[in-house]
Amino acid sequence: MRHQRKRYQLSRSASHRKALLMNLCKEIIEHERIKTTETKAKAVKPEVEKLITLAKRGDLHARRQALSALGQDKFAVYKLFDEIAPRYSERPGGYTRILKLGPRRSDSTEMVFMELV
Repeated sequence: MRHQRKRYQLSRSASHRKALLMNLCKEIIEHERIKTTETKAKAVKPEVEKLITLAKRGDLHARRQALSALGQDKFAVYKLFDEIAPRYSERPGGYTRILKLGPRRSDSTEMVFMELV
C-alpha cells in the first residue's frame, strides 16, 4: 500500500525530477537564496533539510551520502559541511524559509524566494 507516499511530481519523468531537485539543492547551498516557483520550492525543501541534517553529523559516511545526493559536486559538499552546518549546530530543524513574492507576470505562476534561515 502507498499510504502517505505522495511526492511532488512536477510534470516530469523520474530522472528529470531527480536532476531538477539535485540542481535546486546545489543552487540553494551555493547562493543561500533562490527565486523559484512555489511548487518547486515546496518539493525541494525536505531535500535541503535532510542534507543539512546529514551535514550536522559531519562524519565520512554522511559526507559521501551528501556527495551522492548532490551529483559529485565537491564544492557544494565542502560549503555544506564547513560553512552551513556549523551555523545550525544548536537548531533542531527548520533550516529553510519560503517567502512569497506574488504571481509571475507571464503565466501567473506563484513565485517565491527560498532561503536558508
